[in-house]
Amino acid sequence: MLYSSFNKKCVCLILFVSLLGCSSTLLKNRVIIEPLKDSNIQGTVNLILYGANHANDLETIAILDKTGDGYEFEPFAPDFRYRIKKNIPSIEALKEAEKFVSWHNSFQNIRFSKILDEKGIAIGYEVRPLYLPFTFGVSDVLDVDYRIKGNKVVIIIRLINSVEKMLYNGGDRKGAIESK
Repeated sequence: MLYSSFNKKCVCLILFVSLLGCSSTLLKNRVIIEPLKDSNIQGTVNLILYGANHANDLETIAILDKTGDGYEFEPFAPDFRYRIKKNIPSIEALKEAEKFVSWHNSFQNIRFSKILDEKGIAIGYEVRPLYLPFTFGVSDVLDVDYRIKGNKVVIIIRLINSVEKMLYNGGDRKGAIESK
């Protein structure tokens, strides 16, 4: 009896330490998103224009990847979902990004954010569209996740669940396409 109790405690302790180690690794590989107080961005950037591929493509966002900072942003998506314009002056890139995300007929506003590494250093900027809340139930329809893997920042972009379900027949994109 004493032996099995000791084994259970050891197993629990090992699991706890493993989970603690995994969560700290995951936190190190994540970035921090902060509101951008002013849009005075200096230098050159690689402009990532993601989405805007069809009439109701809400998975639309622009990312300004600072050049020369040791990180390269890369969307986790097929090549046809995005395009990258390299080494553009940041002021020009910001104007193009604003125009790109504001095309939808339910567009209301833009949210500008800084993308910071785990040390708090800006490595990029996000230009995110906000929509009229009565159209989709919320203004911000995107769930964007950034993960650092070596010198790459992998970007995963998707719709939040409630909007996904609203647009795609209960969340089933395949069913929504087949029913048309």
